Amino acid sequence: MSLRINGELHTLELDTRTSLLDLLRERLGLTGAKKGCDHGQCGACTVLVDGRRANACLLLAVTLDGVHVTTIEGLASDGDLHPLQAAFVAQDGFQCGYCTPGQICSAAGMLAEAEAGWPSHATADVTATPALNADEIRERMSGNICRCGAYPNIVAAIRHAASATAKTA
Repeated sequence: MSLRINGELHTLELDTRTSLLDLLRERLGLTGAKKGCDHGQCGACTVLVDGRRANACLLLAVTLDGVHVTTIEGLASDGDLHPLQAAFVAQDGFQCGYCTPGQICSAAGMLAEAEAGWPSHATADVTATPALNADEIRERMSGNICRCGAYPNIVAAIRHAASATAKTA
């Protein structure tokens, strides 16, 4: 099978039971995505699969032939941090840092969903592009858990990155 991970094509032979998370961490040395619960409940393993967020612990790698996977290691470009990575640093959006790669990948996918006008349960008017207020961000990020409780700073970092991105667009 072939996967494009962070822009690099990988042709692999895999055991059919290998999860995407185990492939990334154990075979390819991409250890940014973390193994938290290994049941898809914490979001520590969140990556982007063809631009959409996914829990890597729940995906069998063999089902992903031909897809593009982006991990936290692939978000930065040309030595510059991704705007979300920079915002997490600027807004102190982490404590222990274990959940941070999943939070950032999830936030990247969430911002793309919001920009596309996808509604959430917090969105009052599903016909309008949702405002990314704190409630909206918390709702959209609810699949990512931070045991340290850095949520206020995570929300601030996402709002900061969203406003910085909007200004440059």
